[in-house]
Formats: sequence, C-alpha cells, structure tokens
Amino acid sequence: MAGSDDSRDDAASPDEDASTAPASPGAHHDAAAAEGSGEDFEASSLRDGAGDDASEGAPDPKQAAEPDDVIRQPEDVEPDTSDDSSGEAKRVSSDGDEAPMDAEPTEKKRAALIYNPTKVEPEQLRARVAELAAAAGWAEPLFYETTVDDLGDDAARAALEEEVDAVLAAGGDGTVRAVAEALTSSGVPLTIVPSGTGNLLARNLNLPLTDTDAMIRATFDGDILPIDTGLARIRRADGEVEEHGFSVMAGIGLDAAMIQNTRSDLKKQVGWVAYVDGAARSLVSAKPFRVMYQLNGHRLHSAKVQSVLFANCGALQGGVALIPDASVADGRLDVAVIQPSGMLGWLGVWRSIVWDNSVLRRFRAGRRVLERRRDTSVRYLRGDGIELATSPAQPIELDGDEFGEATRIYTRIISGGLSVALPKGHDTSSL
Repeated sequence: MAGSDDSRDDAASPDEDASTAPASPGAHHDAAAAEGSGEDFEASSLRDGAGDDASEGAPDPKQAAEPDDVIRQPEDVEPDTSDDSSGEAKRVSSDGDEAPMDAEPTEKKRAALIYNPTKVEPEQLRARVAELAAAAGWAEPLFYETTVDDLGDDAARAALEEEVDAVLAAGGDGTVRAVAEALTSSGVPLTIVPSGTGNLLARNLNLPLTDTDAMIRATFDGDILPIDTGLARIRRADGEVEEHGFSVMAGIGLDAAMIQNTRSDLKKQVGWVAYVDGAARSLVSAKPFRVMYQLNGHRLHSAKVQSVLFANCGALQGGVALIPDASVADGRLDVAVIQPSGMLGWLGVWRSIVWDNSVLRRFRAGRRVLERRRDTSVRYLRGDGIELATSPAQPIELDGDEFGEATRIYTRIISGGLSVALPKGHDTSSL
C-alpha cells in the first residue's frame, strides 16, 4: 500500500478522474438521487455540515451511472439474532426469566451482559458472568437477550440508562456491531465474549477466541484500550437517511451481495466457510457499476467497480489481510476499491488480497516486489472520511450484516470512540 495519503488518492487509475474530465450537460447532478431527482452533489452531501469540494466541470454522475451494468440481488437474509423472539430490548433474570427493564439500584459496580441466545449457551454464560462478577466484588450483572427487533443496540442503551460500569457482548459480528454502536463515545468499556461465526473485531484485536473466562475476567480486572470505530451515514433510494456504526468494515456492491446470498442454514452448520458458497453464487451474476467518490479534502473520482470496502480493521477470517496497513487505533479510514476487468482482473484481486497482502508483505523481499508492481484490480485509499454515490441503489453491509440498498454512503472514523476491555497484559503492539 502506498505510504502517503495523497499518492494513494491520486494514483493513476484506469477509470476516469471526474475532476479533470470534460464538462457535460447538466454537470453536478447527483447519481445518488433516486431516479435522478436533480440534487447537486454538494447540496445532497451526507457529510457533517459541509459541502463537497467537487471541481467545476465534473461529468454528470447520473449519465456515468446508467443502470445497464448493475448487480441484481435477492431479498434480505435472516438477521443475526434469535429466530423465534421479537420485540424491543429484553432483560432477563439470572435464571432466564423475563425481568423488568428498570433494575434495582446498587452502590457496587455493575456490568451488563448482552447476548444472542442462538449463538451461546445462555444458562452457562449467565452463571459464569455472575460468578466472576461476585468474585470481583461487583453487583449481580444485568442480562439482556437480543431479539429480531433489537440486535443489541437498544439493550446497550438500556444498560447505559442503568449507569452500568461495563458491557459484555456475546454473539456474532452483528451483535458486537450493534452493542459497539450504542457504546461509542459513552466511555463505558465493551468486552467481546467470542462466539458466533465471525467475531472479526476480536480477531483484529488478537483476543483469545476460545478462552471465554479470560475475556469475562477482563471486564473486571483487565486493561482498557480506546480504539477507533466507524460511522456510516446512508441514503436510501426514497431519500431516507440512516446512520449506523461499524467496528470492522462497511461495504457496497459485491461483498454485500455475497452476504445476502449466503444461506443462513449453511452458515449455522459450517460457520464463516458458508460465505464461500455465497460468493460463488454472487459471482455468477455480478456486474460492475459506476460510482462517484471523494475522500475528504481530495478530488472527485469516477470508477466502475464491483465493490468498495470502508475498513476500520484489515484482517478477515482465515488470516487473510484485506488491507494489511489498516489499524484499529490510527484514527484513519482505509478504503479498498475493487475494480477487476474480466476473469484476469479477478485473478488480480485474488493475488492482491490472498497472496500479496497475506504472504508477500510479511517479507522484505516480497515488499520490494510489490513496490515495483502496478496492479489496478484493487486500489487502496486512506483518509478521515469518504463519500460515495451511485444510481440505482446497490446492496450494502456493515460488519457482515446486510443493510438493504443505498444510493449514497458517507463513512468516517471516530478516533478512540470505543473503549474495549482486554486481558491484563494483552499485547497491543501490533494493533
């Protein structure tokens, strides 16, 4: 990956640079506006109180994004939550019985455990958290189960209203993402109790994935590390704007389609390997689509892509380094623009991600080889935020959960926004 932000953003690309392209009729219309509403790119920006720095004479993104090469996807997959429970945040007692949302006050420190009952053994987990809390001199924890309507964010907010001192999250990546979203900027530390099929944030923090006790104990006597967290503001085709957090990465295009196409029954049986099946079924009909994108403070670009990933962390399952230089504590957002050309281009994507990033970059000689190679199948960018627009809407995902479709997305990093609990003495030098 390039060493400086400027060279990374302005590297030559096989696609058109919108800031230097000739003007076309109706310039500045927003490709993200559903059915071409005619909003200006600047006026419809999703950034915080600021317009874009789009250059005069930019091409018409609506024309550049004609809907002839668009990924078409099936309906949403099942969410990462209980199959048979619904409703808002649900608190239970230590025995698993439904409990009132308002807890009895206590002068002792108190933790809250938020768990997905389909991904853990609830009775054992509640008992162990309560036992270790008592041993540390803390009050009995509060217990919350996720539901179809609450992946964990409402439960976390309910726990914050009870003024808890720590929150444990146990479930898949979706549970961790939802809880982390609610805890961002609260100062209340999050403990990740590894479970489910992914737990990518735990992997990127090099946490013990099979030692549940070590992570529970970290809640009460571990180290606290502030890490970055991501925020995605998205616009739907009907103009509705939503904002959600992410801990690992967000994406638009093929990666989201792959998640939508992953069979939920297979995922339950074989874990993250099921995504391979989803990828295979997505690639059959995958076609590139046109986007306009702009890093904060940089030029407006146009590209035809298969997918764009916005990363807070860089490692995937199986030790694959999607973005090897990404750091969870550098205050920067890493972006991977995946734009292969034909089957040879897909071989380039595979080589870049699986071979170059995960193997060659580990050795000095390999890094020298990469410095001389020019491969445009995957383009890496880095900044503090990026806005992307496309039309028609494309599927999006946050931390491995599908989030429908969007015509525009703005992502940024909240530096040090989330406090996480780590086992005492945990090595953070590689983070």
